[in-house]
Amino acid sequence: MEEKDPTTAPIESAAIEQKTAKAFAAPEASAPAVTGAPDIRALNERIQKSSHFVDLLRMELSKVIVGQRGMVDRLLIGLLGNGHVLLEGVPGLAKTLAIKSLSESVDAQFSRIQFTPDLLPADLIGTMIYNQKEEQFSVKKGPIFANFVLADEINRAPAKVQSALLEAMQERQVTIGPESFKLPEPFLVLATQNPVEQEGTYPLPEAQVDRFLLKVVIGYPTKEEEQKIIRANLSSEGMSTPQKVVTTDEIVTARKLIREIYLDEKIERYIVDLVHATRNPDEYGLGHLTQLINFGASPRASIGLGIASKAHAFLNQRGYVTPEDVRTIALDVLRHRVGLTFEAEAENISAEQLITEIMDHVQVP
Repeated sequence: MEEKDPTTAPIESAAIEQKTAKAFAAPEASAPAVTGAPDIRALNERIQKSSHFVDLLRMELSKVIVGQRGMVDRLLIGLLGNGHVLLEGVPGLAKTLAIKSLSESVDAQFSRIQFTPDLLPADLIGTMIYNQKEEQFSVKKGPIFANFVLADEINRAPAKVQSALLEAMQERQVTIGPESFKLPEPFLVLATQNPVEQEGTYPLPEAQVDRFLLKVVIGYPTKEEEQKIIRANLSSEGMSTPQKVVTTDEIVTARKLIREIYLDEKIERYIVDLVHATRNPDEYGLGHLTQLINFGASPRASIGLGIASKAHAFLNQRGYVTPEDVRTIALDVLRHRVGLTFEAEAENISAEQLITEIMDHVQVP
């Protein structure tokens, strides 16, 4: 089965775009009032004014990252959608560099944690230290207390460290001794893992993988892109350094605005159908997938697909979500939330293939 690359999925032609906009941006000023629907024209104008920093971020990242537009956009979706991102790819594809460059482009705190098999929870979240002079314990906070946390090779950490990270990712807080401490806002875990080397690694628990809004699989660059990479790295001037072009306040404001982006009821049903098709494929004429799917996506996938679609619309300066937004980001939201059976693994069928087939069969509104 041929696998589709969602990162290259273009927005439809101008005619289709106008038709889609008319269908899903129904609540115009002259149209009859729709309960709970915003003024799309006014929202579009607000988003165009508020999303100017997206182009600045892309410009700064392009100084360091050649190509990989899909990866950059998904990092921005995670940033704007308040969701953690897991990057998977073989070594040397600029995963760590992209995350570090993004953090350098935002005026925020950044910390990097190199995960190893001997890492302890205290190395991540901090610990209690006894002060002999004052005869009491004091809290020494760990590197998790930052806006951007790069968890490099996250699958090398043992279970205790994973459980400590799980609370931080889900609850946005850390417990040290008897106290709980809120993490800074915004807080984003950007993790990388190597899918090739399995020695000394610990597969991430399903519960933790589910906490990542997106799992992005990164491929090799094209010949032209790789030639530009060589030229940039071997030049006498060296690589450029990204400048801080965005503040955390702008990110928080954009996150609130993204929540206001219009999500039509038809799009909501489309999202629900996609997620339900991973649980009950026979209801959608895909009975042959029943023997290949061990478990389907959870309701967290529906929520994640909704917010990621809104963030994708924001990147395209729109105040409403189209089916193309959902289809473009669906693979990254669902690939790590669908479990495969032994039959699927024996036949070398991937979760991406199953999700692609589901998207091809579920009716698009």
